[in-house]
Parts: sequence; C-alpha cells; structure tokens
Amino acid sequence: MNIGQLAHRAGVPVDTVRYYERQGLLPVARRSGAGYRIFDEKALKRLRFIRRAKALGFTLEEIASLLALSDQRGGDMAGVRDAASARLADIEHRIKELQRMHIALSQLVQACPGHGDLAACPIITALQESAS
Repeated sequence: MNIGQLAHRAGVPVDTVRYYERQGLLPVARRSGAGYRIFDEKALKRLRFIRRAKALGFTLEEIASLLALSDQRGGDMAGVRDAASARLADIEHRIKELQRMHIALSQLVQACPGHGDLAACPIITALQESAS
C-alpha cells in the first residue's frame, strides 16, 4: 500500500507517517520503481501500535522503547509493565496537579465579583503575588 493508503487505514495524516519514519519508529519503506513508498501490513500494525500508545500518553521516546521490547519476541514482559507503570504514575501525578489547579482557580473565580476596578481584582492580585 502507498503512504496515503497506510495513513488512511491507520487514521493518521500522511505527514505523521513521514515523521514517524524519520524518527525511526517506522522502518524506512521500500520504494516502487516510480519512487513511491510501499508499506506492508506490518507497517500498518506498527503505526496502529504507535497511535494507541500515544493515546495512552506515552511519549515517542517511550513508544520507541516499547516497540523495541515488542520486537524482541520471547523476551520478558517486565520491561513493558515497568514502562506502563511509570506512565500510570505520571498520569496520576498530573491528575493531582490538575485537581490542585482546579481548586485554586475555582476559589479565585468565586472571589472575583466580575465587575469594578481592575486594581481590586483578586485574580490579578493573586497572580502578581505568586510572581514575586
């Protein structure tokens, strides 16, 4: 299949396929006589793997490691579990940080009357205090 067909079947833009190929996440495709990239089903499976891993929050560097582990058939799954556990811990940390930000911003929004002199705005005041 050509690059457009691969991108369509994987649900990604063509530029994404080119980028992943440049980053080494996808093997360099063989070329047709006319110079077009030719991809096989293995490339499609790999591209779908990358897309799913990105949806779970893995970075491209982490995805490269997961792909390397995946390519080692017969290897131990401990490395994959460790990578997934680390990603989960990062997500949990981000959720806590977002919850903290939500509470703080909610308090500022509730404290602001939404009218009057800007110099009396509790949101601006809090941001200026935090900056110093």
